[in-house]
Amino acid sequence: MSTIEVAGVAIDTRHYINGSRVESAETYVNTSPIDGSFLGDIARGGQREVDLAVAAAKAAFPGWAAMGPKSRGEKLLRLAELVEENVDVLANVETLDNGSLLRSHLRGVMPRVALNIRFFAEWAINELHHEPFETRGHTNVISWDPSGVAALITPWNAPLMLATWKIGPALAAGDTVVLKPAEWTPLTASLFADLTKQAGIPDGVFNVVFGYGAEAGAPLTAHPDVNRISFTGSVPTAKIIARAAADNLTPVSFELGGKSPLLVFADADLDLAATLAVEQYDNAGQVCLSGTRILVHESVADEFAEKFAAKAALIKQGDPRDPDTDIGPQIHQVHFDRIAGFVERAKAEGQNIVMGGGPNEELGGLYFRPTLVRNPTPGAEIVTHEIFGPVLNMQTFTSDEQALEMANGTEFGLAAVVVSGDRDHAERITKFLVAGTIWVNCFFVRDLRAPFGGSKKSGIGRDGGTWSFDFYADVKNTVFAPNGWKDK
Repeated sequence: MSTIEVAGVAIDTRHYINGSRVESAETYVNTSPIDGSFLGDIARGGQREVDLAVAAAKAAFPGWAAMGPKSRGEKLLRLAELVEENVDVLANVETLDNGSLLRSHLRGVMPRVALNIRFFAEWAINELHHEPFETRGHTNVISWDPSGVAALITPWNAPLMLATWKIGPALAAGDTVVLKPAEWTPLTASLFADLTKQAGIPDGVFNVVFGYGAEAGAPLTAHPDVNRISFTGSVPTAKIIARAAADNLTPVSFELGGKSPLLVFADADLDLAATLAVEQYDNAGQVCLSGTRILVHESVADEFAEKFAAKAALIKQGDPRDPDTDIGPQIHQVHFDRIAGFVERAKAEGQNIVMGGGPNEELGGLYFRPTLVRNPTPGAEIVTHEIFGPVLNMQTFTSDEQALEMANGTEFGLAAVVVSGDRDHAERITKFLVAGTIWVNCFFVRDLRAPFGGSKKSGIGRDGGTWSFDFYADVKNTVFAPNGWKDK
């Protein structure tokens, strides 16, 4: 069957290529993490479908690029309007598909999808500009030219919203797109493709190929007609993509893993610190930015731990469609088992698990209880590896120097949270933290005008504002001589 019904919505499960739906010889099964229910059979793409999609994108590129930012922007603004008109539909489908909270999808995530599209369309029209400058009387003029076909490979933890962080600037820059969404969460990408059609985006400009990474993602990233590759996911997968891209010298942008610190200093508001720490369980811990390593000054550690425990006890885990639920299920059995493996190995090592530590027996299925490991052994696997689940560590430090050494002591550098009551103190600390984004006395405040990305093995490149266009476009400098012109 090519069409399924999810949350009362008809969804085409075939690829979207050159403005039409394309079947595959094989399909794969998609289930809901909420209760394991069958959602539908999804087209399982490979080399054939990738070749078709890239060819369509390549053929559509000259016309889309020639339209210019204003004409492209008008279509993208219409696309943003269509997303806003379909927030309820998209939210309900994505909740069933990836298990995140329905209230979050309705209030924040899906409206942000529209914002992403609108922001980059308007930025390309109004903000993408560099003032000309003189060199010995010669005039330098900077421009951002469309680069070609962009291959976008996106994750499952906020599928459509994270995809549009890439789709928005790529299309606004004048690139054409082949999207390969995560195989566990394909449904809103299909609905989004329908919305691009309604918005009048020309056939071939936006394409979607469903399937597994090894079967669809690999030929896409190795394709010689792909001009940009943007990937959000794990470090091991990024290494595979980088090797494939290297053969064609295709530029890459990677937003990868994190093992971010949340530093609580002695001068901190401990109620605020505990609130921010408990927020790290958001989306069942399936957030790359989460401050999963809580580092607390030893003088306030016990008081902080008491406040944390009291706030964590109020977390309600359950069906994400219930408006009172705070944490839903993990995305898939494979991922659930991975999280459980980390915790079981920590138990075997004798680590001090003071909260949670296993499945929620009352709920069954893919619900893993919020977990806290206190004073784990420095360098232990559970301290250094990204778990991507509701598992936090709490360690203590005695000085700023030790706090910084611990905070910077992993291979990651995606984000950090600093909680301090002294502005000067906080500023001194942030100067020495290795991270792409640092939040001080707050968490998860993101402005699309700001750069976003990771340091060390947390990524390559930056998204946001002009930084996005620096990647999705060919930045060109044209130098005009002051003479040699014929009089008119």
